Amino acid sequence: MALSPARLDRFARHIVIPEFGGAGQAALAQRHLVLVGLGGIGSPALQYLAGAGIGRLTLIDDGAVELTNLQRQTIYTERDAGHGKAVAARRWLANFDAMIEVAISDERVTRANAAELLAGADLVLDGTDTFVTRLAVSDTCVAARIPLLSAAVGRFQGQVGAFRGHLPGEPCYRCFVGD
Repeated sequence: MALSPARLDRFARHIVIPEFGGAGQAALAQRHLVLVGLGGIGSPALQYLAGAGIGRLTLIDDGAVELTNLQRQTIYTERDAGHGKAVAARRWLANFDAMIEVAISDERVTRANAAELLAGADLVLDGTDTFVTRLAVSDTCVAARIPLLSAAVGRFQGQVGAFRGHLPGEPCYRCFVGD
């Protein structure tokens, strides 16, 4: 896939990095990432994923923007309060980079719908705040052979983990936290 002149200009600082280059930027533009949770982890992650030039995003969050979110979820504004996070995040993304393909869902991820919501992802980033959802995401990633990045923050501590539980001998999120 060749990048257009406008995309070459936009990502020029990535492209000049010898270890990344034009081939790396073009490869990133062809990737699909599913972002589950658009709160304190997902909203800043979205900013950097979009800035990096990911080509396709699926944004999933069943919550609404609240005024108490604004100090740490910086893609949202006061006008977004009361609106769904997935819709508001798509609006932010359209204003930031209209070339990124985006799909949204305002459904809560469950065991029943996870396979459909995560289908076709090259990578899933889970920033949700409930173990039931995290386990549904992890189990689906293992079954669908999708790598998973999982992150959580609670007060003054946090965790980040990369899981490839679909590979022999590699742990999954459930392996890490249990049932």
